[in-house]
Amino acid sequence: MTDGERQLVLTQIDGPVATVTLNRPDRHNSLVPALLREFGDALASCESQSDVGVLIVRAAGRSFSTGGDLRGFRDHEAQIAQYAHEVVGLLNDAIIRLYDCRLPVITVVNGQVTGGAIGFVLASDIVLVTERASFTPYYVEAGFSPDGGWAALLPDIVGPTRARTVQLLNQTITAEQALDWGLATAYADSSGQEQAVAELCEQILGKKTGSMVCTRELLRPSDLESRLDQERKRFVEQIVTEEAKAGIRSWLGDA
Repeated sequence: MTDGERQLVLTQIDGPVATVTLNRPDRHNSLVPALLREFGDALASCESQSDVGVLIVRAAGRSFSTGGDLRGFRDHEAQIAQYAHEVVGLLNDAIIRLYDCRLPVITVVNGQVTGGAIGFVLASDIVLVTERASFTPYYVEAGFSPDGGWAALLPDIVGPTRARTVQLLNQTITAEQALDWGLATAYADSSGQEQAVAELCEQILGKKTGSMVCTRELLRPSDLESRLDQERKRFVEQIVTEEAKAGIRSWLGDA
């Protein structure tokens, strides 16, 4: 089934719990404009349901998301700057919408997160990881500039030294490290993740809604938009270089 023949983001409402699922598992839920637009529409739909009190973000398949789809960049090589501007802009919109969502957001990571997909994690209130979770930037391998909050948001969470080291050496953050560094806030084995998610939802739904809204708004970075816009600007500047174009070809086996 092609992308045009299916929903790339699924939405399920179960009483007060809304679940939004990235649904491009054959491509590791890699990010393309259509998926990011559907994600924004899904968030709006969930927020419009007055009875919904918590949002779960998760992904189908063995990966959470591998970030921007390199095939998309290759296929748009003649207009790569415009395409990159669109993709990163839509990703930034998704990050901002998660921050500004009226619902507390729980993101479940049961697989790898690479590239800009970390933005879904960084913008969430609670991040539950399983033993299968991992986080790897890959920018210095592919020749790209960081997006998705790797530069704009990650240093605030794990510290600037760790953020620099992980990205410059392209290190993988394991589930254990994510918990220790504050990137993740809860853990469950893959087999027990549903129960763990249910318990987190129950805890959130037992809290005062107005107080949670105030708390989330106060904890939102006041300069979030400008930080993310700077990432997009540098991403577009770098993606047009021969280094980045060669990296795409090499990564896809076209070199």
